[in-house]
Amino acid sequence: MSNVVLKLPEESLLQIIKHYENKKTPAKAQYVRFTAKLTDTVVTVYNSGKVMFQGAGAEREAGKWGEADNTSTKVSGAKGDKLPENFAKLSVLGSDETGTGDFFGPITVAACFVPADKVALAHELGVKDSKLLNDDYMRKIAPDLREAFVHKVLTLKNEKYNKVQAQGWSQGKIKALLHNQALKHVLAKMEPVKPDAILIDQFAERGIYYNHIKGEKDIIRENVLFSTKAEGLHVSVACASIIARVAFLEEMDRMSAEAGVTLPKGAGKIVDEAAAKIIRKHGEEYLKSLTKWHFANTGKARLLAGKRRS
Repeated sequence: MSNVVLKLPEESLLQIIKHYENKKTPAKAQYVRFTAKLTDTVVTVYNSGKVMFQGAGAEREAGKWGEADNTSTKVSGAKGDKLPENFAKLSVLGSDETGTGDFFGPITVAACFVPADKVALAHELGVKDSKLLNDDYMRKIAPDLREAFVHKVLTLKNEKYNKVQAQGWSQGKIKALLHNQALKHVLAKMEPVKPDAILIDQFAERGIYYNHIKGEKDIIRENVLFSTKAEGLHVSVACASIIARVAFLEEMDRMSAEAGVTLPKGAGKIVDEAAAKIIRKHGEEYLKSLTKWHFANTGKARLLAGKRRS
């Protein structure tokens, strides 16, 4: 199925709506302004000013109104596998993680499938590279993303993280296992549909990634691609990143309420001060249950709390 997306001025949108008025069908979502169904093409006008032509006659109909808004698959500084032509328009299962550099809170990994016919919808819902979005905005759009796309979120809470880390597991191994598991869950939900490709936001070279998970029963290998800055290469990874981030934030909210202290993100001075406050209030064992205990912040918090290293 062919997809063409145009970004057009209001005058052109009105012309399109008038031209296809006799083929109009009810809009199925609040962000859709107008929908028309032709014999071989569906025309959707979004509130953002984008128009998607979908179906065998997509290029023919789009050609009447302008040039396609082709999304480049080249992102400055991205390193990894060479991607197919028009990769941004393909049906892709993407995965990403967050929380790895935060002293407080879990590691969360999400995988999300965005089929070709919903790439425009993802953008319409406000998705772009999560590094360009703030937490409040991501909280706002995440419910729509979870509703619109097949996905899976895995949350590795701190007690389990500290246990496996003490057994010698690196963060790379932990992340690889979580990515593989999240992808496996989404592929199972999608059956019998298969993605054109799977894109993992690269945190390790391919060989190292697969070495981390070599003992797993089911290892996802088919059509798997790795690239840094993957959020800018396909919207599926951007969706996964946002979903993972909001899952992390929601767990931080829960932990903050339980601790009676707002747990700051990151691993800076403000984190040390909050950790010291928790030691004084609840003790070290409780702090351990909220944190990645091997981080240097543990020692700094002990000093601030007036504790000696045990």
